[in-house]
Parts: sequence; C-alpha cells; structure tokens
Amino acid sequence: MAAKEDYYSILGVARGADEAEIKKAYRRMARKNHPDVNPGDKAAEDRFKKIQEAYDVLGDAKKRAVYDQYGFYSDNIREQAGGGFAQGFDFSDINMDFGGAAGQSSFRDTLFEMLGGGAGRAGRARPQGPAKGGDLEHQLNISFMESIRGLSAHINLSRQGACAACDGSGLERGAKKRTCPQCHGSGKDNRSHGFMRIPCRACDGAGEIGERCKSCGGSGHVPVQESITVRIPAGVANGFRMRVAGKGNAGRFGGPPGDLYLQIAVRPHDFFVREGNDISCVVPITFTEAALGAKIEVPSIDGKALLKIPPGTQSGQKFRLRGKGAPAPRGGAPGNQIVEVRVMTPKVADERSKEILRELARLNPDDPRAGIHGGDQGL
Repeated sequence: MAAKEDYYSILGVARGADEAEIKKAYRRMARKNHPDVNPGDKAAEDRFKKIQEAYDVLGDAKKRAVYDQYGFYSDNIREQAGGGFAQGFDFSDINMDFGGAAGQSSFRDTLFEMLGGGAGRAGRARPQGPAKGGDLEHQLNISFMESIRGLSAHINLSRQGACAACDGSGLERGAKKRTCPQCHGSGKDNRSHGFMRIPCRACDGAGEIGERCKSCGGSGHVPVQESITVRIPAGVANGFRMRVAGKGNAGRFGGPPGDLYLQIAVRPHDFFVREGNDISCVVPITFTEAALGAKIEVPSIDGKALLKIPPGTQSGQKFRLRGKGAPAPRGGAPGNQIVEVRVMTPKVADERSKEILRELARLNPDDPRAGIHGGDQGL
C-alpha cells in the first residue's frame, strides 16, 4: 500500500505552521490549481483535490491534532474526556481480555477484524458478517453567490446498489450453500499484506459458496443511477465538506450502505474575495471624493450599500460594513464586508484644471516625503 502524501507537504507549510499560515498557503495553492483556472488540466484537478483534502484536516484544530498524533485522520478516532484520542473505534462492546476463551472475541481478534482482516490469535478467523458499504466522494462546483445564499443541488449519482434478486448475498435464493473450500469458512485470503488480510476471492469474503446469482454475477451489487437533491446551506466556503448519509455504495451481507461526501468547490468571483466569513472588495474613488469626503454606493452581496468616505481618505484605506459578509453555515453571526478604496488620480489635459491643481499645491505646501532619508543618512 503506497504511503499517502504528507498534508503539510501538500500545502507547502512547516509542521509548526500556525492557523493563519495554513489558511494563506491553502488559498494561494487552491487559487493556482482551481479547475476553472486550469480547464482540462487533469493534473491540476488532482492537485486541487489533494489541497482540499489536506486543508480539510489541517484547517480544523481537532482533526489536525489527530493527524499530528497518528499521521493520518479518520472520523472513527474519538476524542476522550481527558483530552487525548481513542484510536480507531468504539471498543465499549468488545471483550478486553487479550487471552479470551475459545469461541469468544478477544480485543486483539476484534481489532484486527475491524482493521481489515487477520486470522486473529492462533490462526482463527470467522466468516465476514454484515459490513457497511463504501463511501463515495463527489465534487460539487458552485458559484460564489450560490455559496453565499445556499441552494438545492441536483446530483446524478452512479453507485453500487444491493441486488434485489439475491438480497445482496451474491447467491441464488434457495441454492444450497457450503463452506468455502479455499478459506475454510474464514472469508479471508491466506495471502497477507503486513498485518492486513484481504477477502477470499473464491467466496468474496462470505465464507460460503453456492450457485452465483444470475442477476449480479455473484457480486451482490448492481449498478444504480440515482438523481438526488441535496440542500447546500448558505455560507459554505470553498473546501466545505458535507455528508449525505446512506447515499454511498450498498453494504455487504446485509450491512448498511456507505455515505456520500460532497466536497464543495466555489468558483472565484470577479469582484468579491472571501476571507473566512468576511468578504473583501476594492472600490475606486475620485481624487475629490477622497479629499473632500463623500457618501458612495458600493456593491454588496445584498445589493447596494452606502459607505461614508471621510475627508482626507488615503488610497488603500479600508472600511468595514458590519454584518455584510457571508453567513455562518453552522449558525452564528455573519461576517463583515471590508471595502478597500483606491484613489484614482485624474488625467488632466485642459489648462483650467491644471491651474486649479497648481493653486491647490500652493495652498497646501506640505511635503509628503518629508522625513524620508536615502542612503546618505548620517554621512
């Protein structure tokens, strides 16, 4: 099994990087590799998915703590009351006796089964029971304004559903079943991969064989095309990941279906830039508006908003419109809109305008470069 690329390397940050550094690196790399910026570039699309996956973990303090401790992240790793983490699964219903009696499930046997196989202590193994189906990933591309307002997204899924003819068993109904001669009922292949074992190919991990189902060819699954509608909450940001329960592949041996995970990719906006829940933009103003002050209309996500420009405003100065940012998808106060103004210098062609500006310079003789010294300072 190939080692997974380090999340810190994917984002190009050190392991000790703080939250702001990680966020800055993510935005830079996501913008550079976004599918809309690189149409038809499969390599850029793959890099974008890796960047999203890395930031999903490193951008969340709890997930990052798990990743730093174990070298990987899984939703099955639970935070304990003492502040640490329980690796893997809920062991509350498992016999913790490592020397369990014959016929009982010891902690070690059960752990190896949950991690994907292994004959357990003394070479014992049991037929595979109900298993949850595989999860699916789907990238959903939406516009900036759809991410702000939310939407009902229609998604066409291709997944593996349970075969109705055999109820997902892979065997013809009423067919005589017998213990698999290759795995002797264990459901496990004898060829190990480290401490991991793979399902028996002869019985597909069932531990039993019989006449294969004619509808599914013995797989227990059939291809399913399904159209679903998913409500995307208002305020989702680029990289937002959400789960749709039960819309993954069908389970095995009566197990529940997996889940569908949606990865939200938000297309950049021509005017607005999102930073957390704040929305920033750059608005040009005239020389006279900056000098004398003015009230101007600026675009916002809700339409036009009124912004007061005080006299003497400088180019690059920023103003805040409280509550005009993105809504919080999980509740809470919305962000703000940050407006940066750029003072536009007029192109003067007529003599009358030039004379007015010369008069202005005579009336305001202040030197903005006073106090600036060159390399000869102190000589």
